[in-house]
Amino acid sequence: MSAADEGGGVGRRLAGWFGRRAGQLAGPLAADDEASQHGAVAVVEAIISGLPDPVIMLDRDGRAIVFNAGAAALAPALRRGDPASIALRVPELVEAVRDVSAGGGVRRIEFAERVPTERHFEAFVSPIVLGSLHAVLITLHDLTSIRRVEEMRADFVANASHELRTPLAALAGFIETMQGPARDDVAARDRFLGIMREQAWRMARLIDDLLSLSRIELRAHMRPDTPVDLVPIVRQVVDGLQTLAQDRGVTVDVVAPAEPLKVLGDRDELLRLFENLIENGLKYGASGKRVDITLARLDAPDGKHEASIAVRDYGPGIPAEHLPRLTERFYRADVADSRAQGGTGLGLALVKHILNRHRGRLAIESQIGKGATFTARLPFSEDY
Repeated sequence: MSAADEGGGVGRRLAGWFGRRAGQLAGPLAADDEASQHGAVAVVEAIISGLPDPVIMLDRDGRAIVFNAGAAALAPALRRGDPASIALRVPELVEAVRDVSAGGGVRRIEFAERVPTERHFEAFVSPIVLGSLHAVLITLHDLTSIRRVEEMRADFVANASHELRTPLAALAGFIETMQGPARDDVAARDRFLGIMREQAWRMARLIDDLLSLSRIELRAHMRPDTPVDLVPIVRQVVDGLQTLAQDRGVTVDVVAPAEPLKVLGDRDELLRLFENLIENGLKYGASGKRVDITLARLDAPDGKHEASIAVRDYGPGIPAEHLPRLTERFYRADVADSRAQGGTGLGLALVKHILNRHRGRLAIESQIGKGATFTARLPFSEDY
């Protein structure tokens, strides 16, 4: 069952519960209509006060009789005895209340608010009868997070398809050329084969990143429990990237403490994390001819400790407007440069998810013309 179904189920169950308990709730007070109504309202208020979702009860004229804290937070203008349409200002919801008040059955609607931020809701509007009280119950459920996840999923599929389609189109084009006009052109064939190999490698790396991201997300709730020392992990990554550093003419300088920097971690994931950060520095900061990696132990105000690993390059830097979005999947500050460097657009997304699983965080600082610094911070194992 989806979250939306579960939220909608709350509204249906709540209305149904009131319907089944109507006689029990108001029966003892039925001898006096006014007392019966007051008693029924008190019962409803007691029930809905503890519910997390906004709930509002209206009379047949659409005036608010009672509502809970969730409804008050959603519509601060709600007042008892005032028309709810003034506070809610949702035409679809007002129309549903009218229909139900006129004798209609349960209505379900969806609506969105655009200001101050975009939010999506579903509402169940149900008739209820409690003794002499005839009313309308509105139960609201926030769908915003569900809609955002759906949008992210759709964007992810679209972006992944686009990223895979580009190298596939290149491969198909070169194969067709080699089977046709360049069939007997040895020089062209060798050049095309080299390009095809690069495109195949790019596609393989994209698929590998997608699979890695999926695996990390599946285990996001499972914090690693194996103590690992970050110093040898970073040095291993630097050694493995020496060929790339030499090809780019970049000097890598590592400053690390003499004592171990131990965290609870998954060694393979941490290797992937630092590979992405250091490789990015070598590729996108190559014009600065230098990458500094600093490992340190930080003392937090709460008495706990963190391992800090900062990767600084001296390249062109990143415009400030791009910094908040760099860890989004497939987001690139410079699409052409990223693709030219062989990037998949998933590197920093992987970094973020690995850090999240390790209860760490990523800080990014950059100034145009002065390079960029990516700092990963992870809690010390001794604090757990």
